[in-house]
Amino acid sequence: MKLVVQSLLNRRFVASLTVLAIALSVALILSVERLRYSARTSFANSASGVDLIIAPRGNDVQILLATLFGVGSTGTGMSGDVVDLLEDMPGVAWTVPLMQGDNHKGFPVIGTSESYFEHFKHSRGEALTFAQGTPFADPRSAVIGAEVAERLGYGLGMEIVNAHGAGSVALEVHDEAPFQVTGILARTNTAVDRMVFVSLQGFEEIHAEAEAHPADPLAAHTGEDHVENGVNGVVPAQVNAAYVGLSNRTAVLGVQRAIATYTREPLSAVMPNVALLQLWSITGTAESALRVMSLAVVVASMIGMVVMLSAALEARRREFAILRSVGASPRDVVLMIVTEALLVTASGITLGLLIFWGAILLADPILSTQFGVTLGNQMLGTSEAALLLTILCFGGLASLLPAWRVYRMTLADGLTTKL
Repeated sequence: MKLVVQSLLNRRFVASLTVLAIALSVALILSVERLRYSARTSFANSASGVDLIIAPRGNDVQILLATLFGVGSTGTGMSGDVVDLLEDMPGVAWTVPLMQGDNHKGFPVIGTSESYFEHFKHSRGEALTFAQGTPFADPRSAVIGAEVAERLGYGLGMEIVNAHGAGSVALEVHDEAPFQVTGILARTNTAVDRMVFVSLQGFEEIHAEAEAHPADPLAAHTGEDHVENGVNGVVPAQVNAAYVGLSNRTAVLGVQRAIATYTREPLSAVMPNVALLQLWSITGTAESALRVMSLAVVVASMIGMVVMLSAALEARRREFAILRSVGASPRDVVLMIVTEALLVTASGITLGLLIFWGAILLADPILSTQFGVTLGNQMLGTSEAALLLTILCFGGLASLLPAWRVYRMTLADGLTTKL
């Protein structure tokens, strides 16, 4: 091992470049795998507690992204009578109406009732819990997710002002109607962490006022009638969507059929898991391309290491011959070459892990805030550890070609002066 380390130090510039190439390839392939896995896990966790999403007729994936992840919008609204109809359907256990169209400093604002916090489940059946405070105390109450509270430094009792528009677009700031934070949700590592929830009545009132005194020609029309008690779940005249939970999963097809044949307005009944499969089919090609590119970078790094070891053989022929002359066997010299390759690969993997963990620290806040995707902790999963072990084995296998060439060298070949 001492000879191996001294030999690499003697060729430290080329060895360092090889280590860096392997490190970058390791960091790239780990980042792609972690992002792919985290995105799928985060999306699946967010969609695990809802059996159906009822919304104006549109693309299933768009409805899923708008309602569960706050990305985009459902477009037009639907009548609040639909929510009443859903509650009376056989097999329906609960409904949660949703109103959208506002944001708070880029975080989506959802108008809903207290039933949201009672019925919405995430991460395979876990209920929402409050880290601080309580649900809506009055029409101008707001409940914020853990990410919103952390990023903006909000606490209980603070006033927040919403703006009309999706994403970070602010078409009209509702500064005449602030909301007071009465509750902060515990972290869920889903899109809920980056959402702001307000009461149905409060959400409708600020848009009704904006319609009565329009400062923006694009201000949304939210219906003709005001509700008296939207805090406790009375449905406004118009909503954007509704979550539906079923008491019997076998009723899902019947509810879908009833919604599809509803004649008063065109509606869609979206099954979140089915919509997720559609989303993965859309992104599958991009995922495969990224994985192939990452593997290609790893292969290129392995080839670079073979080139480094092979290119050094001519200059090291005398070194190997001297080792043979003092008693080293061909097997010892071969072992030295393989050990060098494993040491270079292990150093590249270690540096790659450091780069990977640094990338997680930098990217996790951005991805969590913008897309609701959390990259998780810095512990390696089973598949990631297996991937690193595979790269280490490939590094050892890649050294067999230059090792075989060294094995074929004779003692006289290294000690004979060639003119």
